[in-house]
Amino acid sequence: MRASDGLFLVAVAAAGCGKSNSGNNTVDAPKTGSDGAQVSLDAPPPPPGFTPLIGRSWTVSAHGTDTYKCIRITTTEDMYISGFHVDAPQGTHHTVLTISQSGADGEYDCSAGNLDFQMLFASGVGTDDLIFPDGVGLHVPAGSKLNLNLHLFDATDNDLTGTTTIYVKQSATAPAQLAEMVFSGTWDISIPKDGQPHPASGGCTLSQDATIFALWPHMHQTATHQLVELTPKGTSTATKILDDNYSFTEQKNYPQSPMITAHKGDQLKTTCTYVNDPNDPDNHSPDPVTFGESSNAEMCFTGVYRYPATGGNLFSCVAGIPHL
Repeated sequence: MRASDGLFLVAVAAAGCGKSNSGNNTVDAPKTGSDGAQVSLDAPPPPPGFTPLIGRSWTVSAHGTDTYKCIRITTTEDMYISGFHVDAPQGTHHTVLTISQSGADGEYDCSAGNLDFQMLFASGVGTDDLIFPDGVGLHVPAGSKLNLNLHLFDATDNDLTGTTTIYVKQSATAPAQLAEMVFSGTWDISIPKDGQPHPASGGCTLSQDATIFALWPHMHQTATHQLVELTPKGTSTATKILDDNYSFTEQKNYPQSPMITAHKGDQLKTTCTYVNDPNDPDNHSPDPVTFGESSNAEMCFTGVYRYPATGGNLFSCVAGIPHL
């Protein structure tokens, strides 16, 4: 057994006996028995080569209650991670896995602000597996404190119970390139309820050369499109590296092939487009929609997987006033 397997078993034992009510990233309605009670379903096994890293069980109440549950564990060996798989039962709005600088191990009730500024991985509804290119991986030193922040949101008429788990692929030796994930985007969002498209944009000037090998858009329910552009230093000609419609129920990764070479001084910019439709009977968003953690609020982030790792702040490429 790897040390990470043991850490996970300790984490789940501490979490109690909650069962997953659905499979990986599903958004189907929970199944019920003949007496109307909810029936838990076993999650499918992870792909070959993946082992559990961290996870916890949870229960959330019906009718759209935002809930945050966290767990922190300490690693006992150096780890080199080359892939992620998430088992996120219905009710899991998103996961954020970071490295903490302090804090006691174990489960705790938390908030959106209980995360750290060195990112390892994030997922939303429908996020698929992320496999790094050959020779690229994330380094988690022995003794690191891993913090998993779960945002849970139950929009059904039933209480939900599940176990959300992050699985990883590991390399036995250090890869040639050590990678990291940071966010590009903006905190400044205001979308009137007029049924028209409204953009929000933000990004940064890169502080060093980088190779970008995957992108992960994250927005919420009024989002319709995301555009990510890279403008070389000294020019005004932007190259689109992501230009795609967005679905809240399919927050997939976008591996870059070929990988994107960026240089110090280049401009990285994310533009998110939203439609806050007053005629949609399922639209319970306010007027206007602003930044927030709830599914009825909005975000504008692109998870940028890149190397070499800088150890920089997770939000170093996000414009506007921080909302944490």
